[in-house]
Amino acid sequence: MISILLFTAAVAAVVALILGLSLGVFKEIFHVEEDPLIGTIREALPGANCGGCGFPGCDGYAVFVADGGDISKCTAGGKATVDKLAKVMGSDAVAITPMVSVCCCLGGDEIAVKRGHYTGLTTCRGAKIAGGTKLCSWGCVGFGDCVNVCKFGALSMGKEGLPVVNWGKCTGCKVCVAECPQGILRIIPKDIKVVLALCSNRNSIRSAIRKTCRLGCIKCGICVKQCPEQCIVIDNGIPIVDYSKCTACGTCEQKCPTKVMEVL
Repeated sequence: MISILLFTAAVAAVVALILGLSLGVFKEIFHVEEDPLIGTIREALPGANCGGCGFPGCDGYAVFVADGGDISKCTAGGKATVDKLAKVMGSDAVAITPMVSVCCCLGGDEIAVKRGHYTGLTTCRGAKIAGGTKLCSWGCVGFGDCVNVCKFGALSMGKEGLPVVNWGKCTGCKVCVAECPQGILRIIPKDIKVVLALCSNRNSIRSAIRKTCRLGCIKCGICVKQCPEQCIVIDNGIPIVDYSKCTACGTCEQKCPTKVMEVL
């Protein structure tokens, strides 16, 4: 019995040695030298690996830029990183607009009616599969999946059970937007005043909206009628603003009966 064990161990050791040597040989044979430019670009990037640029991490984006790709996609690094990349690539500086994430839901724990006591998976995606935690099918589920994926500490869950965005830390990387199964997180310009409907309820039945959330958009159309610039339309139940026309005058915010419209 002992001799069989020793023989098996010896064979395994020999096989492991052969495989190790083979991998070393293949690595040398098929080794491809990395373009030094890629390394230089990588050093200019913040190293957050947040995925906001559309690539899995900074390494992938570095390869993209080295191939002549857009140098303005690194939201985490902002203007400072874009300027570094422009210098490395010998190109002109690119103007970028800082962006920030906003929660388009006012249906906190005391505002939106709950379905009952939820006992399933304590993740937003898990709860959505089970039918959600609130009667409003479009509202924030409240388990903070967005907070968990934020790499910059810009998101936290407020006492109302809704995500709170720290504008000073948010880079507008859109990772939280992609993570939210309800689609209530949206990206807007950080340094420009814009008007946004802080509601994602697309139900067209006004009475049903009132029963599920006290602050839901009731599709009354007052914002559309009262806007002096005529830049608001109701699209699939949600007031949408044409920012090329909007002056952020605040008329829609003042006239909205449920205070859904807000100048940010």
